[in-house]
Amino acid sequence: MFVTAAYAQTAGAAGGAGSAVASFLPLILIFGIMYMLLIRPQQKKMKDLKAMIEAVRRGDQVLTAGGIIGKVVKVGDDNVLEVEIAEGVKVKIAKHTITQVMSKTEPASV
Repeated sequence: MFVTAAYAQTAGAAGGAGSAVASFLPLILIFGIMYMLLIRPQQKKMKDLKAMIEAVRRGDQVLTAGGIIGKVVKVGDDNVLEVEIAEGVKVKIAKHTITQVMSKTEPASV
């Protein structure tokens, strides 16, 4: 009854290795664009955050993931900080919960 153009066409020559690469080229380009726009900036941001957390020292004012703002009183060896959130109120937090260092103290001059 109704014959579409796809059925009416011949099979044609089988595509070689060139057509396989050509069919994957858009997929490769999309992955490249996604890497440049999403993955690479996220990796850079994580690297900067890790460097910022490692550089935290006594006297810095920090913001935690829970929204607590406090002043670092003591930096422990086992990734624990002691933070003063009010006068005389000190809490221990894990270093990885710091999201931002709001004010840095100057290093002590020797």
